Order: sequence, then C-alpha cells, then structure tokens
Amino acid sequence: MQLRTLHTVALLAATLTTGLMAGLFAAFSYAVMPGLGGSSDRTFVEAMQKINASILNGWFMFCFLGGIAFTALALALSLRSGADRAALPWIIAGLVLYLAMFVITSGVNVPLNDQLAKAGDPARIADLAAARRDFEARWVTWNTVRAVTNIAAFAVLAWALILHGRATASSTASAAPGAGASVTTSVPAAAAADVSGPRVVSYGSGAVSYGPGPGSYAGGTVAYRPGTVAYGAGTGGASAPS
Repeated sequence: MQLRTLHTVALLAATLTTGLMAGLFAAFSYAVMPGLGGSSDRTFVEAMQKINASILNGWFMFCFLGGIAFTALALALSLRSGADRAALPWIIAGLVLYLAMFVITSGVNVPLNDQLAKAGDPARIADLAAARRDFEARWVTWNTVRAVTNIAAFAVLAWALILHGRATASSTASAAPGAGASVTTSVPAAAAADVSGPRVVSYGSGAVSYGPGPGSYAGGTVAYRPGTVAYGAGTGGASAPS
C-alpha cells in the first residue's frame, strides 16, 4: 500500500471513530441524561449501573482507543510524507482535542462510574438519593464538556480530511503532463524510411507532417493532451533515427 493511500485510510478512520464517539457522548447529553433526570433515584442508579457495565464492549473500545491510534498514525504519516502541510495543523489540533476528551473520561467520568458501581445493588443501597447526588450533577457536566471537545475534534479532523483530499487531487493532476509541457519522442526508422509523398499522421488531437522525401519531417506538431511536440522547425525538434 502506498504511503499516501495509507495516510488517507488512517485519516478517514480517525475521522469516523472520532465522530462515532462524539455522537455517543452528545446523545447522553441531549437524550439519555435528560430522560433519566426525571426518573426515581432507584431507576436512575440502576439504569446507570447497567449502562456503564454494558458499554464496555469491543465496539466501544475500538472506537474509543481507535480515535487516538488512527489520529496519531495519520499525524505520523503526514510528518513523514511532508507533502500534506495544509492538513497537518488540523490533524494536530484533532489529536490534542481528542486527548483532552480521553483525559476527561479517564479522570472524571470513569471514576464516577466505578464509584456508582461500588455502591452495590440498588435494592440494598441505604441512601439512593445520596448515591445519585454524588454522581449525577458532576457526571452530566463533564460529559457535556467531553462531548463538546469530541465534536470539535471531529470537526477539525473532517476539515483535515478535506484538505488532504484536495492535496491528493492536486498531486495527481501535477503528475500528468501539464499545459505547455513538452514531450520528446522518436519515430522508428522503419516508419519513416519509405515515405514517398506528403502525409499527415494523427496522434490524438494533433498531427505530424511527414515531408515528400524519405526520412524528412516538415514542421509539424503532436498534441499529447495539453502538451505539444514540435518536429522540424519547432522547439525541441526531433529527427528520424538513422
């Protein structure tokens, strides 16, 4: 796999995993927590304990850790190639923002989840209101902070992906013969050895004029897309090999 292709795949994966995590945390902010906010203390504690236990699955861990891994890989490949300077600062910003979300999750939300889990079976918790109070307000606040941070990371990585796509398209276009580019070619002697009269041979959109004598070329042009080759009187003229 070419370096640029690998870079594109890594940046795309970073953007997708970051976006999935942003959507998850945002859903908690605008749907899950407001919905649980109106429930009883027992319902709230029980629901959050089950959510926190069930969310630790392979898909969550792939997206959660993949956001860091893929973004770091995209950054490393961008630095190595040196050809994607426009996207580079945005990739760095995306990694910093995602790491900020990671720190918030690991330092605030996960410890609160563990604290609630240690409270035990809701049916046996003596003071459900206290268990909920110690958890809810702080968890909701920091979840909103990490959701906003994660959304920002997704936005800058999406922009980096767009800039990378433009750079890739520009690089591909510049690799082809451009306007005004000259192309040198030679004509086999056998093709020019027995030309008895004036002829015109078309190559694509241009033409080459072969003069009346064997091996002679009048001033003609061959158009290779936007580029031209002048034979005879033109610049960069070529003659038939002897």
